Amino acid sequence: MRSLLTAAAISLAFTLFLTPVFLRLFRRWGWGQVIRTPENIHNPSHGAKRGTPTMGGTIFIVGTLVGYFIGTFVGRNPPTISGLLVIWMMVGFGVVGFIDDFMKVRRQNSLGLSGWRKVAGQGVVVVVFGIAALNFPNGDGQTPASPFVSLFRDVPWLSFMALGAVIGWILYLAWIALLGVASSNSVNVSDGLDGLAAGSAIFVTSALALVAFWQFKQPCDAVTAHAGLSEACYQTRDPFDLAIIAASFIGALVGFLWWNAPKAKVFMGDVGSMSIGGVIAALAILTRTEILLVVIAGVYVIASGSVILQRVYFKLTRGKRLFLMSPLHHHLEMRGWAEITIVVRMWIIAGLLALSGVGLFYVEWLVRL
Repeated sequence: MRSLLTAAAISLAFTLFLTPVFLRLFRRWGWGQVIRTPENIHNPSHGAKRGTPTMGGTIFIVGTLVGYFIGTFVGRNPPTISGLLVIWMMVGFGVVGFIDDFMKVRRQNSLGLSGWRKVAGQGVVVVVFGIAALNFPNGDGQTPASPFVSLFRDVPWLSFMALGAVIGWILYLAWIALLGVASSNSVNVSDGLDGLAAGSAIFVTSALALVAFWQFKQPCDAVTAHAGLSEACYQTRDPFDLAIIAASFIGALVGFLWWNAPKAKVFMGDVGSMSIGGVIAALAILTRTEILLVVIAGVYVIASGSVILQRVYFKLTRGKRLFLMSPLHHHLEMRGWAEITIVVRMWIIAGLLALSGVGLFYVEWLVRL
């Protein structure tokens, strides 16, 4: 517990107290937000946001790293391959987002990396993650990830490797890439209002941290000693380390949200939104809750789903629109909702969905007892 609490406290203190230092550097380097706001959107404050320091995601990425490594050292829980894989996804996706942000700032327009270049960059990061996650077995032969599709745990009859080694690896990596790219871009789509993406990420990551900690308390190697309880345990590698990195990330996000909440003093940029998506995807894969992520991270599914629905409806109806503007939060802005109202209500939805996911996880455990 010392590692968990220390990691969260250090990362929180780092982003809470050192963000103003970073902001002075960002202003000196000219890292100001480029704003492109449609004239028909009913929120004049968007124009006033132009020039606000951006790429703030670098702050909570560094804060997470500092908190995690100090926490593991203080609690004498050395970093594991699972924790390092989460860091890989966070930093790797963050680098792709940083390149996109830097191009926008340098060109002073909203055109950074093209969509396919972003996906290609994310794909490289997630494929390396997927390959490494099926290697490095521990003494019990457990690897960080598994070749199964998972809901609350691995689904026994949904194994990619049952189709053969070559086809199995291809399908497994495609599945992992889909999760990583979809998660990252869904968070990116939701990052349109002050504090929306960061606040929602706190709820989502907290839910995954609870899942990891529960798996740590209910490991199969301990529970199987009691007759009849083998199905109620979890075959997850390094769950406590996953809880530590999640706690560090949560602390960093909370400290960052202090400065990012309406009216934001700093924006996270794509470097922040993509890194959040990378952490969420990695935690879901390594805790064997991939499909459950649809519920836990449902607020991001709503954002990206509204964009998909808008495009499909536009094509099917030859130019008609389902929403005034997508994603959904911009539709609500155009309906006259205040920005703070949308953000707080989205936070409530994010909290309810994250809590529902944890509730389903716990109920499934009770049923297996």
